[in-house]
Amino acid sequence: MEHVELFFKSIFIDNMVFATFLGMCSYLAVSKKVSTAVGLGAAVIFVLAITVPLNWLLDQYVLQPGALTWLGPEYADYDLSFLSFIMFIATIATMVQLVEIVVEKFSPSLYNSLGIFLPLIAVNCAILGGSLFMQSREIATLGLALNYGIGSGIGWFLAILAIAAIREKIRYSAVPPALRGLGITFIITGLMAIGFMSFGGMLTGGDEGAKKEETVVEVTTDNVEKKELANNTKINE
Repeated sequence: MEHVELFFKSIFIDNMVFATFLGMCSYLAVSKKVSTAVGLGAAVIFVLAITVPLNWLLDQYVLQPGALTWLGPEYADYDLSFLSFIMFIATIATMVQLVEIVVEKFSPSLYNSLGIFLPLIAVNCAILGGSLFMQSREIATLGLALNYGIGSGIGWFLAILAIAAIREKIRYSAVPPALRGLGITFIITGLMAIGFMSFGGMLTGGDEGAKKEETVVEVTTDNVEKKELANNTKINE
């Protein structure tokens, strides 16, 4: 249940684009065509799925205070957390280079259409944000870290795919001249973000309902006990 909750939460509730507005540069620049949006979105899913678990291992066994105890008790006092940004970025840059090589080898047309934005995944704040959120939220296991990476990537993929499909259709709409291009794109992104905010009740509504039911049961039990006590008092009198 924890894996399912984290997966859907990272896609819909904590969406990288619509909840935290990370990765907006690539989101706006590569979302003119669905084909290029799909290619970049798939690359982002792959990079997040690899880098978040790798950075989780780095954080757990190298960077956290006392993480080096596996080397020996004399390393228990070492704290390398100040290297988090450097290590995370180095891991991300390595994986992005791997993705770039694979895409260039197997899909030259996609590589040419993505252009400069494929290597720019290395400095995409959504990619680094996935690792930093993983660290700040203290994700407990490697499996959950992998789950979070894939879910965050799918969330970013859905965001760029949705805006690309809308931008392809909106070319044939009567958009006011002052809003054409990025203007209407920002407005649509804001409206989509508001829509995604409605998913926040998916994981909290049930808990609130359960709490209300527990409160009603407690109040009802108290009332029954008070009535029984009053009846017993009258009988005794």
